[in-house]
Amino acid sequence: MAETWDEAQLIADGFERAYTELDWYDGPRAGIADVGGEPHYFERYDDYDDYNDDHDDRPDEEFKVWPASSAALELEREQWRIFARWYERHDAGAAKMETNPTSGGVDARYDELELLLARHRQAPDDTRRLAGEVRYCGAGPYAVEGPNYWFRWRPGR
Repeated sequence: MAETWDEAQLIADGFERAYTELDWYDGPRAGIADVGGEPHYFERYDDYDDYNDDHDDRPDEEFKVWPASSAALELEREQWRIFARWYERHDAGAAKMETNPTSGGVDARYDELELLLARHRQAPDDTRRLAGEVRYCGAGPYAVEGPNYWFRWRPGR
């Protein structure tokens, strides 16, 4: 299990908050996080999929990053909260997997947000390439406030 950090230490060490997660596979693949104090979409480059299964031993992974508007951030956070609340119910045994809003056709507002956000989630041609170091905080992975990890960014290759 990855070491966990408290928020004050993360900030002191130059890490920035992740707001939402759009994809996870052996580590964060896509979502929104602060970059230089401003919300940005991030999307992991696929050329880092060849490492072993223990993502804690990997070097910093590289991501495409591009600005997220305040309007897009609010919609993304609304959609995240819908998922996180479902996850809380599911984790407590009160919701079945087939009620997962990410499946589509389950939660009308979640589906509406998916359509509204599709264009924002497309990486533009002028994305930046940054390496992201991930640290985990003590919250659960799908807390309503956001995912349980933070990023420290540096220039990519």
